[in-house]
Amino acid sequence: MKQGFKLGLAVSVALITANVSAAESEPVAPAWKGEAELGVVATRGNTRTQTVSAKATVTKETAGWRHNAKAEALNSASRDKVTGDDTTTAERYIVSGKSDYKFSEHDYVFGNVIYENDHFSGYDYRMNETLGYGRRLLHSNELTLDVEAGPGARQSKPLTGDTKSEFVFHVGGNFAWKLSPAATFTEEVSSDIGDDATISKSVTALKAQVAGNLAMKASLTVKHTSTVPVGVNKTDAETALTLVYAY
Repeated sequence: MKQGFKLGLAVSVALITANVSAAESEPVAPAWKGEAELGVVATRGNTRTQTVSAKATVTKETAGWRHNAKAEALNSASRDKVTGDDTTTAERYIVSGKSDYKFSEHDYVFGNVIYENDHFSGYDYRMNETLGYGRRLLHSNELTLDVEAGPGARQSKPLTGDTKSEFVFHVGGNFAWKLSPAATFTEEVSSDIGDDATISKSVTALKAQVAGNLAMKASLTVKHTSTVPVGVNKTDAETALTLVYAY
């Protein structure tokens, strides 16, 4: 078993153990809440294209803990009308889990694990494990702002070659602004600084409630990697319009 996988497994087990301990020591907590997103774009003509974007998020917050898990998938393919050949132009899968332990009203420590499989990044997979400190700088009914930082590790498996492990330092921030009872603006930024590469990501989104638990969401995701394999762009940008169902 690879050393990087062992480290990721150890952090995952630690998070699960912490969650179980919290559940045993705390009174009955609110149920998990979640959101599911789906976006589909199809074009017809000389070249037929179809892009499917799907995401799911579950969260739970108690007096002492805040837990969050995410999964997302993106697939884009095109078909040449003349030859009938199918070509995949984008394929990405991301799974993450994060737990925060709140030791004061505004301060917390966190553990975070992220696994990413992007078939067009030049890597078979990348995995990050981070532990650190966070603080809520803004907290009101309309505005929240969390900032956090901490050390971690990253394992990267190139399409050719062995898995590489490196130390990283993580910094990030999450901002949410409730513009109205039916509209929310969010901004998530993060940067994982490593010896081999620095990976920075920004997700800007505006969500508006349509009816009941259904909402529309427009988002812009920009990801920059300082060092990439030959033939791979350093910056990826993705604009999406999705339907969101809250449950």
